[in-house]
This record gives sequence, structure tokens and C-alpha cells, in this order.
Amino acid sequence: MTRSVWIKADDTVGDWDDRRARITAALEAGVDWVLVDEDDVARVRELGDINVAAFRTDGDLTLVDDAESDDEPAPEERPDAVVVGKDGEGDGTVDIPEDFSGSADLTTLRRDDDLDRGAYVRILGKEYERFAETAAEEADHTIVVGEDWTIIPLENLIARIGEETDLVAGVTSAEEAKTAFETLEIGSDSVLLDSDDPDEIRKTVEVRDEAERETLDLEYAEVLEVERVGSADRVCIDTGNLLDHDEGMLVGSMSRGLVFVHAETAESPYVASRPFRVNAGAVHAYIRTPDGGTKYLSELQSGDEVQVVDTNGHTREAIVGRVKIEKRPMFRIALETDDGDRVETLLQNAETIKVATSEGRKAVTDLEAGDDLLLYYEDTARHFGEAVEESIIEK
Repeated sequence: MTRSVWIKADDTVGDWDDRRARITAALEAGVDWVLVDEDDVARVRELGDINVAAFRTDGDLTLVDDAESDDEPAPEERPDAVVVGKDGEGDGTVDIPEDFSGSADLTTLRRDDDLDRGAYVRILGKEYERFAETAAEEADHTIVVGEDWTIIPLENLIARIGEETDLVAGVTSAEEAKTAFETLEIGSDSVLLDSDDPDEIRKTVEVRDEAERETLDLEYAEVLEVERVGSADRVCIDTGNLLDHDEGMLVGSMSRGLVFVHAETAESPYVASRPFRVNAGAVHAYIRTPDGGTKYLSELQSGDEVQVVDTNGHTREAIVGRVKIEKRPMFRIALETDDGDRVETLLQNAETIKVATSEGRKAVTDLEAGDDLLLYYEDTARHFGEAVEESIIEK
């Protein structure tokens, strides 16, 4: 599931200076959406590149194309999504009709146009839960904000409408966002954060990232052979991110068995540490990507995302800043897994390349038969980086 963070920045949070400060902090933190009033859409576009949702609070539908109107908004004034419910039935300003077929908000949601539609509903009681469920049948995004929020209404809505719409839970802190993302194990798709605190905005984005990341079951495989095999085209991956001492990447000659290679965070008597670099192996090797797929090292280029993993299997993403391919002497390392499968990879013959063994970090130049090497093993074949149910022999 792809999670997202929205920031609330309409006129209820203050004047334009207050709203701009909140939006700027959101842009710097990596928030996905900003929710504003329609008059601020163009202003937000000037601040940076972000998805913009706008409250529609009048009856003129000025935010969308209208065949009967000559007042089509300029592109920079046009939001990516229109949200109904503010100053209406959704937030309790107007009473919800007993018969939802008479709802002005729901009628607006049913309009046919090329903009995404959103519904904004404050959960003031059971009838508002039912209203949100009905709105979700029409809305691309259903924003639900609890009053004296308890987990039960969110559980109900996740269970009933979680697959029909992008369910956005209103929160005021990163802690609440974490709860929203974890409720019923499925969690809400998104959160709408109402906070001016830049640290809270940043922490909420971190919670989003953590909720999307997988944890891998790494295991040890016994080293059978370490053989010098001459020179090959070796790939160094220089990321735009600093890597921690226990982090690295998963690479290998065979997609089913990817070896953990440490980042160059350790000091060496020969070269300074490069905590942004993983010396990943030869051009033919696979590397694991954040979506659970693989790429050939030769395919990587600046701007690509690669998966970073630590020795406990926790993952995150890193952006490739540069790929360096140079001819270097190599080792062929052959391993045997617990179930008797044999996997291999090529790594450069250099003291600065470290792998994780059962005894700790070790240079590949010191590796020998009988060592236990950390790797990620999955008994599956791959075609163009995607796992497939197919028999493929790799040797």
C-alpha cells in the first residue's frame, strides 16, 4: 500500500503568512498533498511542486471546467483535487438530511469532470460515519476527522470503505499518524496533519515512510569457495544519502540469493570512509529495489531508487547520485544455503569491501571457506526484475 501525508493549510489555521509557513515546512519535509482554500491554489504552485487539493465552499463550481461558464480557471489556479464538505454538511455547518439523496455535498461529488473528488467529513456521530461511507462511493479521497477521536470510528471506516476510496484520517501529531497507519493492521491510506510544528510535520513523513517499508528475513549461508577470477566491470553506487554503519545493499549473481554488502562507512588505512557508497559488484549482478523487485547494476543511473537494508533486515530507500563503472579484479564467492541451494556473486578484490558474517563485519579479502555470510534468500525466479512462478536455472 502506498501511504501519503496531507497538510491542512486552509484559512482555519491562520492568515496567509501562517499558512505559507506551514506549506513551506511541508514541502521541505516531503509531504504529498496540501489542502487549501481555492484562492490559495496559485500561491501554493508558486511555493513548490506538490499535489494541491482545494476546498470548494461556494455553489459556482469555479474550480472545475463548466460547459456553461466562460470563467475557466487558469492552469496554475486549477487544483489536482476538489474537496467538498467545508462549511457544508460534511463539517456539520449544514445539517445532514435524513435522506442522503437530498445532500448538496453528495450531489457535488457526483458531478462528472476530470478532477479528483474529495469529501471532508467530521465524525460527529454515527450518522456522520454513514455519511462518510456514502461519500466514499463517489469520492476519490475521503477525509475523516474525529472529534475527541477514538480508534473505533476509524476501525469501522477502514473495514467498510477502505478499498473504495483513498481514506485520509485527520491527525494532529506523528503519534496519531502512526496509530492511523496501523489501525486494523491495514491502516488508513493517508493522514491529514493539522500542525504548525515543522518537527511534527517531518516526523509524520518519517512515520509514512516507515509504514511503507518492509522488513526482510535475512539468513546466513556457508561460504564454499572464494576464488580470484580476473577483472570485470565493477559498479560502485554513490547515493545521495548517508548510510549508517550497519547498513548496506543486497546484490548477487542470482536473484534468489542476494548477498549483504556493507556501505563503506568504516575507516581504512588506505582510503577515507565513504558513507554514501556501496561497492556492489559486477555489472551483471542484481540489486534489490524498494518495490521488492530487482535491477541489473548496469541499469542504474542517477535519480534511480535502490533499497538500503541493515543487518537486522530493516529497509529504506536511497537515491542514486552517481554510478561508477571501472574494470577491477574480482572474487567469485560461492555459498550454500541451509536447504542446500548454491548461490554465487562477484565482488571486487579489495580490502575496503566489507560483508556481514556471523562473526561480524569482514573484508572480502579475509573471507574464506566455512565463514557464514549474511544474505536474503527467496526461492523464486525473476523475469525483468519481477518474481515469477517459473523454473529458471542460474549457475
